[in-house]
Amino acid sequence: MSFSIALSGVSAAQKDLDVTANNIANVNTAGFKESRAEFGDVYASSLLAGGKTKVGNGVLTQEVAQQFSQGSLKFTNTALDLAVTGNGFFATVSEITSRDYSFTRAGQFKLDEDNFVVNSSGDNLLGFPVNSDGTSASVALSTSQPVRIPDSSGSPQQTTEVDLRMNLPASDVALDPAQFDPEDPLTYNAATSVTVYDSLGDSHVMTYYYIKDNAPTAENEWYVATTVDDELVNMVNSDGTNSDPTLAANSMGTATGNAVSAAKLQFSAGGDFIGIEAPDGVARADNKIVTQALGQNILSNGSDETQQIAIDYNLDPNNATPNEPTQFASSFEVTSLEQDGLPVGRLTGIDIGPDGLVRATFSNGTSEPIVRVALVRFANEQGLTQESSTQWKESIESGEALAGEATTGTFGDINSSALEQSNVNLTTELIDLIIAQRNFQANSRALEVNNQLNQTILNIR
Repeated sequence: MSFSIALSGVSAAQKDLDVTANNIANVNTAGFKESRAEFGDVYASSLLAGGKTKVGNGVLTQEVAQQFSQGSLKFTNTALDLAVTGNGFFATVSEITSRDYSFTRAGQFKLDEDNFVVNSSGDNLLGFPVNSDGTSASVALSTSQPVRIPDSSGSPQQTTEVDLRMNLPASDVALDPAQFDPEDPLTYNAATSVTVYDSLGDSHVMTYYYIKDNAPTAENEWYVATTVDDELVNMVNSDGTNSDPTLAANSMGTATGNAVSAAKLQFSAGGDFIGIEAPDGVARADNKIVTQALGQNILSNGSDETQQIAIDYNLDPNNATPNEPTQFASSFEVTSLEQDGLPVGRLTGIDIGPDGLVRATFSNGTSEPIVRVALVRFANEQGLTQESSTQWKESIESGEALAGEATTGTFGDINSSALEQSNVNLTTELIDLIIAQRNFQANSRALEVNNQLNQTILNIR
């Protein structure tokens, strides 16, 4: 009996040594959770046995329990290094179409050849699909999908409006609008250009020409004509209909063969902006200059031929950024020039927030929400079945996996550019190693004493 008791003690001490050695070996393993060997005594009795004289039968290993305490964070320079502070596991699958989930706290993720986010074992990180405003479409694990960073470019946006604020020189000589020729700078007073974009993201140069009207009854009035890629573009009438450049009240270049319908800016004697006349000579209440549809002669690349571009000369005094023009006795000066179109953009970076929302940024200045990293929790974390590569599987004892978003409920935060380090305390493990060694030596000594006693008995004659 004493042999088996001592042997069980040796076995338990060996198990304790193994667990401690494994903890020490993984002290630098990201996301690793230390284990603890838990033991219980062996005590057998029966109805007729004398309980007061019963000796125990040794020790056994009840469980190697994992300890899911929070590990410290190690900050990195990689956005796809992720760490959870608080409750929750990352969910992964070995194949894109697989539903054999694994769970981990190790956030060493990277991109594979198809731009999927994978860990060091090649398993795909799962996330929840999101709407255009970044809200999750579903938070069920069954609807999660592998996280993929788009390799396509940011969507273009066609220009619909140009914000242009400038000063027109009041002292300039008035010119004959009939002589306007965009290739002859002597036929206009000032010009400025802006790059605009069509619906496919192709860029075009839009130029605005300003001609001070020389008519005796048109003092402080300026014609505005425009070209796109050096092609003259007519303005629409006050009611939005197309204008005829040869019949319009405000037309230019008829003597040079460069006939184009124009708008007219009107200023007061003090140089303040009064309003706009459309090509039909009627004032536009919305204070906008609007081109006709650019058409196939300019947009020959298959983009939207109905595209129109407007300048909104804002007169609202409550607007924080008014852009009405002025006519003062100073040189021509553009003080603000912006347009609302966007070219095709290339991916320049990704950003992952504490709530797990993955947002891609593009070179055209846009950003788009892509997916939200999924987190999973369990009723009994210690019931999880441990796998290799610091991964766990759901089991009956752990309970069903419950998916959710970071920062909600009992789920923790997701930290980008950070890794959760092992929660192993090396000092404590070294002390445990000494204790386990002493236990092993003591039980070995018990075996030796038992052996000597048996040998003595055998030598009795």
